[in-house]
Amino acid sequence: RNTDHLIPTFTTRHGFFAISSQRSVAMNLRKLDLWNRADMIPQIYGTLITLALIVFFFIMYAAGLVAVLELRVLNFFIMLAGVYLAMRQYRRTHAGHLHYFRGMAVGASTAAIGAFAFAFFTLLYLKIDPNLMARIIERAPMGRYMNEYIASFAIALEGLFSGLTITYLLLNVVETDKATEPT
Repeated sequence: RNTDHLIPTFTTRHGFFAISSQRSVAMNLRKLDLWNRADMIPQIYGTLITLALIVFFFIMYAAGLVAVLELRVLNFFIMLAGVYLAMRQYRRTHAGHLHYFRGMAVGASTAAIGAFAFAFFTLLYLKIDPNLMARIIERAPMGRYMNEYIASFAIALEGLFSGLTITYLLLNVVETDKATEPT
């Protein structure tokens, strides 16, 4: 007697898990290959940007340099790498095509996801570690007006505008599809 239809397994439909039958879990895990997902490029690479920024934050924290605000310029290079890789992934998953405005949308949304998620992490961390907030207040030019929310908001805006600038510059450097003649 075949009881395979009674074993629940997972398949993906539009990024979500749904219960299916008569498929092995191992086969379905192969379908979760994130590097071939054309529909979630900003989410994937925005998350990778966030993780890289968090790792960089903890490295600077361990080195005692987390309150040196001038080191934020290094975040630019993390954002640059993430947005470039997202555009490259888009081109790879769309048969070698990257239209200018689609590239702008992919780059901007990737940067926004990375920046806002990192700003949320920063807000949580500053709430947990008030000593860090005190050190930032001492060193920042407008420090006496700063709190956790303003610092996180500033990080979100800085990341968003850095990402928009990076996206614009990259789209003028990488090869995009030419506009077609109107018919």
